Amino acid sequence: MNIIKLDAIESTNIYLKKLAVEKEVENYTVVSARYQSVGRGQMGAAWHSEEAKNLTFSILIKFPTFEIEHRFYLSMAVSLGLLEALRVYIVSPLYIKWPNDILAEKDKLAGILIENIVSGNTIRQSVIGIGLNVNQEQFPAVIGNATSLKNVTGIFFDTDMLLETIVTSIQNFMGYVERKEFKQLKKLYLESLYRFGKPAMFEDINGTIFLGKIVDVFEDGKLLVELGNEKTRKFNFKEIKFASRRN
Repeated sequence: MNIIKLDAIESTNIYLKKLAVEKEVENYTVVSARYQSVGRGQMGAAWHSEEAKNLTFSILIKFPTFEIEHRFYLSMAVSLGLLEALRVYIVSPLYIKWPNDILAEKDKLAGILIENIVSGNTIRQSVIGIGLNVNQEQFPAVIGNATSLKNVTGIFFDTDMLLETIVTSIQNFMGYVERKEFKQLKKLYLESLYRFGKPAMFEDINGTIFLGKIVDVFEDGKLLVELGNEKTRKFNFKEIKFASRRN
């Protein structure tokens, strides 16, 4: 496992993408930083992390051939890999919040940002950015409901050991993608998806609040929600959120 450890950096995703352009980089190379000055989450959202208390890292994954139409299976594999690694340490319920946040009960524990390098209709390689709250105990109110492994378990974690556990677990779940076992991968994802098949209050991009139920996730990542009148509606990223929590 090739792990590059840095002190302070703008972004591990930016660093790793640049590195992969400049030279040949080993598959599953990891760049980890004690502090990121411009860490990002989905859709450009900022990621807040106290220096040296958490894990902020990126993984380079290469593909011999991987059709872009199947891209969300990559997100499924990475989120499941992270989830299963954390379940080694946490006995309380953990979930994947669509598309790929990790929740401890109802509080955000980790976020994932995937940036793909595409050639034609195939993904040549992906840079997987992960921010995991590990030993940080307090969080700014502006980021909403967040927690950490330390808060959940009461244990102080060795971040180096934890990083290796997570990367190994992600590699294992990437096997589903490599073998094109998409049906089984989706089944595992839906089994761990927060509020899947359960009525919940949602808010759409226009601020409309409505009762709905998540009934499916498509291979392009869109969410299918069954409405109160039993009709269904598709939502893309950032077009919907749970109304009962700050997101």
